[in-house]
Amino acid sequence: MTDETIVAIVTGVVLFHIAFYFFNVAFASWRVYLNTLMRDKNAPRERALLIRNDLTVRMDDEGLAWQTRHAAYKQDVHIVREGLNLYGEYYDLGYDRAVIILSGRTESLRYGYYFAKPYSEGGFNVLVVDSRTHGLSDGEFITFGFEEGMDALAWARFLHETYGIETVIYHGICIGGAAGMLAITSPNCPACVKGLVTEGMFANFAESMKNHLIERKRLLPPIMACIDYWCKKYTGHSMKRGPIDVIGTMDKPLLMLQSKMDKYSTAAYAERMYALCPSKQKQLVLFDEGDHSMLRITDTAKYDGAIAAFIQRYFSADGTAE
Repeated sequence: MTDETIVAIVTGVVLFHIAFYFFNVAFASWRVYLNTLMRDKNAPRERALLIRNDLTVRMDDEGLAWQTRHAAYKQDVHIVREGLNLYGEYYDLGYDRAVIILSGRTESLRYGYYFAKPYSEGGFNVLVVDSRTHGLSDGEFITFGFEEGMDALAWARFLHETYGIETVIYHGICIGGAAGMLAITSPNCPACVKGLVTEGMFANFAESMKNHLIERKRLLPPIMACIDYWCKKYTGHSMKRGPIDVIGTMDKPLLMLQSKMDKYSTAAYAERMYALCPSKQKQLVLFDEGDHSMLRITDTAKYDGAIAAFIQRYFSADGTAE
């Protein structure tokens, strides 16, 4: 065997392994994107609880109990944005202000029932919505808060124009928190949107994704780059941008609820974002315990008390920001 033949064989083997490596990276990134940010077209459109464990079942039971007590006030509502049909339930309790509850990834408006109690007791009507790609609403791709935030603006305009609501607060969990932050800092944000409460809001989805992959021992920079490629290809948005890029323009009342134990949307990034926020009406409430999006079920009194204090401090009885 000649030297040239040996070199050619070795080169071929090396090139094969390089190509195989990048194929695996591309395939793995596509699978992550598919499982995380794309709707399963074959799955039925429903509002059933998807993630079931002891805590989520308790949350679901308590949320359904709230909904049952307020069922007489429910109105099924619907808007269209960019050709997508978006659905929600509006509980008109007779107030001139309302909260829009933006659930986390994988959850329908049914998840939002659980967070309604401190607002209904605090003098707010309640709108829970199926975010795009969730529940009964249309949509193929989750956009980690960008288009969901613009949908949230459309819902606020709907409340103002249809029901005369002059004060709207967003309550966002995880990706719903990101949507709320991107909405309230948008130059197109209507005047009726007066405040934001977040739980487990990530700095950007890339940071959250990185932490998920680390937990699963799958973190590779090429995988992250490929996932972001799929994000930009299908949604037009990069997961490297998010609330941390806009919170510097947030000048309205803000309450951030954050667990020190959150492995995905970390307390360190929450504190960093809080420091960047110029609002004079802001508060960061840290919880010693509680997994991601599990703060209220972990310490209900502290959670609801923080929201009650936020409402009392920053909003007068007629629903206007003080």
